Amino acid sequence: MSTHGAEKLASLLLLLLCLGRGGAQESPPTAVKFTPADNYLIDCGSPNSTQLGDGRVFRSDPQSTSFLSTDQDIVVSADGVGATPILPLFLNARVFTDRSSYSFDVSKPGRHWLRLYFYAFACAGYNLTSSVFSVQTDEVVLLYDFSPESPVVKEYLLAVADDRVSLVFVPKKGSLAFINAIEVVSAPDNLIADFAHGIAPAAQFRGVSELDLEVVCRLNVGGPSISPANDTLGRTWLPDGPFLKVPAAAQSVAVPTQAVRYADDGSVTPLIAPSTVYASADAMANSNTEDPSFNISWLVPADATFSYLVRLHFCDIVSQSLNSLYFNVYINELMAASTFDLSSLTSGLAIAYYKDFAVNATTITNGTLLVQVGPLPDSGGAPPNAILNGLEVMKMSNAAGSLDGKFAVDGSTKGVAMMVVSRVGLGLGALTLAAAAAAAAALCRSRKRPEEWERKNSFSPWFLPLHAGQSSFMSKSSSSSKIRSFRSRFGSNRSRSGYSGVFSSGSIGVGRIFTFAEIREATKNFDEKAVLGVGGFGKVYLGTQDDGTKLAIKRGNPSSSQGINEFQTEIQLLSKLRHRHLVSLIGCCDENNEMILVYEFMANGPLRDHLYGADAAMSLLSWKQRLEICIGAARGLHYLHTGASQGIIHRDVKTTNILLDENLVAKMADFGLSKAAPSLEQTHVSTAVKGSFGYLDPEYFRRQQLTEKSDVYSFGVVLFEVLCARPAINPALPREQVNLAEWAMHCHRKGKLESIIDPHLAGAINAASLKKYVEAAEKCLADHGADRPTMGDVLWNLEYALQLQDAIMEHPEEGQEKEDSDSLSKGDEGYAMINDNSAPIAGPLFQGR
Repeated sequence: MSTHGAEKLASLLLLLLCLGRGGAQESPPTAVKFTPADNYLIDCGSPNSTQLGDGRVFRSDPQSTSFLSTDQDIVVSADGVGATPILPLFLNARVFTDRSSYSFDVSKPGRHWLRLYFYAFACAGYNLTSSVFSVQTDEVVLLYDFSPESPVVKEYLLAVADDRVSLVFVPKKGSLAFINAIEVVSAPDNLIADFAHGIAPAAQFRGVSELDLEVVCRLNVGGPSISPANDTLGRTWLPDGPFLKVPAAAQSVAVPTQAVRYADDGSVTPLIAPSTVYASADAMANSNTEDPSFNISWLVPADATFSYLVRLHFCDIVSQSLNSLYFNVYINELMAASTFDLSSLTSGLAIAYYKDFAVNATTITNGTLLVQVGPLPDSGGAPPNAILNGLEVMKMSNAAGSLDGKFAVDGSTKGVAMMVVSRVGLGLGALTLAAAAAAAAALCRSRKRPEEWERKNSFSPWFLPLHAGQSSFMSKSSSSSKIRSFRSRFGSNRSRSGYSGVFSSGSIGVGRIFTFAEIREATKNFDEKAVLGVGGFGKVYLGTQDDGTKLAIKRGNPSSSQGINEFQTEIQLLSKLRHRHLVSLIGCCDENNEMILVYEFMANGPLRDHLYGADAAMSLLSWKQRLEICIGAARGLHYLHTGASQGIIHRDVKTTNILLDENLVAKMADFGLSKAAPSLEQTHVSTAVKGSFGYLDPEYFRRQQLTEKSDVYSFGVVLFEVLCARPAINPALPREQVNLAEWAMHCHRKGKLESIIDPHLAGAINAASLKKYVEAAEKCLADHGADRPTMGDVLWNLEYALQLQDAIMEHPEEGQEKEDSDSLSKGDEGYAMINDNSAPIAGPLFQGR
């Protein structure tokens, strides 16, 4: 089924169920009640109240004017009502030709359902089918340039923090907006937990309670549709049939609802899902396949620019005895739960259980989210089986405060003005940004390089803070205001406002103020052939001065607000810091309302380009060179952590942010995400999670508490990336090998690390040097920051590893004898004495990956 087809079918089924026309025999409501503190039900445009078949009464429009803020009073009704087999809520609408809003008092902040009903019916005077509009609350954009056609119900679960929630409708210029009905209803406090199990990386993810959610689908797997009248919280559950990838792979099983039990500890109640959901399931069927270990798969439409909360409901209604059902759960072909044993989790059969998973956007491909359950590869002789009872998929709001990826900003009109929403405690929101960074990196690598380019290897955007996804999305007016505020903070001695004040200040290191004419001449009038890379803030150019000195010139796009925070952070940091292993900020240009920063040019680009990729073989680095580069980067980070009056946390350590000059001297770059380290009275900095997928500290990811040890973890990933010459994340590999940190640690524990080391290093690594290096990397990757070394300790170990390598290169025979003795006495069978002049002493010769 196509994504579009599944989405359309889901909308139609949702509509049918709301109508109470699902046609399936439903069980009576579960004997549990929840009385919402807030319960606003409005039939917009209707002259009278409307009662649905489930007993709910929607107030008429005249009764709802106290909630409405608008200068208009336009209500319309559908033509040909008698021939329209739809819910009464879709027969009337309120129309807006200008910005208008509904506001509702909230008696108790917390989770609230928001359901919006849309149907562009035919009516006199207004063409609803041509309407284009946006909908937002005080905190989040729900819909952007939305144009509903067939009847649809949009359902959200908002995290309301204030005593009032507003719903704003903004028609596109020349168009109109409309709404048929609105529900704003309190949800139970414990309906959505603050944490979920993360998928890639596999770590606990916290911060869900601060996010707004959009319900994508809610499936009663293996069972009939469930209408709001038969759900404990007025929810609609769809049959899962249309979402099954291979329907023949699943067979429905069911028991009476009375057979379902809920946990005595109250962890799962009928408010999580009614017993009807747990009383049915899909189990493995005989699908005429030769492989008895096939998976049952569900495909759900998904937007690859957002992360998702996936809730899976389980209830073992198929087993005859405890501990007889073991299976795996996969999401987007990544292991979500291994050897899943419901008996051990519930201590019984037919007991309701659920598990939440946080799925980051980088794992989503082809516009779908794939959920699978399947048996273990070795079932120990037991018949292979796997089950799923219910599936809920909810989109998470992103760092820009949006639930609709189709947003743009136009402050000159009355369009939606996107604000920076720091309320995202989302590690996955940050990880989503890595996908945008990777895409931008690929684009930059594909750009044609200047004719005078000395090197032939790929040159990824080594300079750019590629975090477009997490940058501020604001209107032009707010962007200009922020730029003015930013410039005013630095002051200026000249009529044009800009950076000059910060560079001319005596308290700051020497910096040059370039004229715009000098910048234009250096870049040959910003020649596109001189573009090194492109980011959300603008472009980076290769510039050449009259004396031949090359510069890296970052030019901000004045019409874009993206990257302004990063500009501000970099200029604040780099104008005060000077170190041999930090990229130097040379100066700036602030003429003509330009935002231009000038850096030293790093001729050999990013470290990653020398490790892997199509052109890496042209600039192979020896083991000694790699050690020296890692030592240089470690010195730069150590200086950041300890050299300033208050330490600085880089927060985006990776091989693309370690740049190499013409002598292969490593320097840390891209300080757009950097943060001041905690003071002596603090243990951490609480902040929304940002960074790059594959390098992110799992403790920071779980707790949103940033420390210097977060940089240490990322550097540990870099060390293995240097050793193995492969990306930190490679989705093309088997799922257990996708994450380099996890795979390298696994191989190290199994004594098989040599199997994944860069084959170009075979015959050139001293065993003691390798051991000390791997020891440092392993300690960096400790799960808890308190167990990781400082960057000073890491630096010491790397320098010692270099000394060991130098010793064997200068005295190979003595080194061999020493290593022979050390290896035999310590039993280091996992390491080899690899030297151009000797055979392995202990362990196998590295044979590559």
